Parts: sequence; C-alpha cells; structure tokens
Amino acid sequence: MSDINSQKNPPMEEMDVLERRVSELISLTEQLSRENKALRTQQENWSVERAKLIEKNELAKSRVESMIGRLRALENG
Repeated sequence: MSDINSQKNPPMEEMDVLERRVSELISLTEQLSRENKALRTQQENWSVERAKLIEKNELAKSRVESMIGRLRALENG
C-alpha cells in the first residue's frame, strides 16, 4: 500500500505546483494586459497633446512671421 501512496503523491504534488504556476501566469497575464491598456491610453493622450502643441506652435510661428512682415513694411514705408 505504501508503494501506491508514494507513487500517487509526487504526481499530485506536481499537479499542484503546475496548477499554482498556471494561476500565477494567468494573474501575470491579466496584470500585463491592464498595464498594456493603460500604456496605450497614455500613448494616445500624448499623441493628442503633441498634435495640439504642434498646432499652437504653427499658429505662434504664423503670428510672429506676420508681425515681422508688418515691422518690415513700417521700416520701408
């Protein structure tokens, strides 16, 4: 009888270890998925902010060029 028990225990222990590892992998996968989603959202937010800053920069550049043009016109006028 002890031979049968000793033969059953190691595979059960291995199954328990395997089950724990699979559970840990599932948890890790879920965590990484949440982090990935958060990073993608953050990346999208940064892209939107970058586009707004580029637009503001272009507007400022246009205004400065316009002022320079008016100053030159006053100098020549």
